[in-house]
Amino acid sequence: MKALSPQQTGKYASWAFAEARPVEDDVLLMARDRSAELGITPVSEGTASVLTFLAAASRPQTMVELGTGAGVSGLALMRGAPAGAVLTSLDPDAEAQRAAREVFVADGYPSSTTRLIAGRGRTVLPKLSASAYDLVFIDADPLLLEYHVTEAARVLRSGGMVIIHDALDHDRVPRPAVREASTVMLREVGNTLRDDTSVWRTSTLLPTGTGLLLATRV
Repeated sequence: MKALSPQQTGKYASWAFAEARPVEDDVLLMARDRSAELGITPVSEGTASVLTFLAAASRPQTMVELGTGAGVSGLALMRGAPAGAVLTSLDPDAEAQRAAREVFVADGYPSSTTRLIAGRGRTVLPKLSASAYDLVFIDADPLLLEYHVTEAARVLRSGGMVIIHDALDHDRVPRPAVREASTVMLREVGNTLRDDTSVWRTSTLLPTGTGLLLATRV
């Protein structure tokens, strides 16, 4: 393996420092423990912190999450959102959703504000109302990302935000020689969010965790 240059080493150290900065409490740690028990890889500490920040800054009242897991990302979003915000979270893994429900209850969120649906995006998203949501977080099959983003554009209100997790595909996206299907899909969706100004007002890519791709609806 080729050795990292001093500049690359410094960038990695900065990334690692930022990832280690958040201090998580017992409920988030419980969600991470349940994730490990179920064989689920949750969003990183840095990513969870950014999700909370984005929700606090944008103040969404209605949110959709694709990929409930054991509740790490959903809890991060709810903690940033204003009081009374409602999260609709989709995941085909009913056992994971039961774990997420325990996490939300432990943090004081009633079931009326955390709507967990055991199902896939292709089945559930078309049933959600158009222009009814302020934020969509996507942490699901990357091969279905184009479909999920198209549906996100449909359900988001003007000014609403889409957030895509693992947008760098574990550092494969920046490497042109990598042509894996998931990597190609992420590149193409990233270009669409950047270039299709008839649908997306602005877009940015953050290196937090394994990458977060963000865009706001026209």
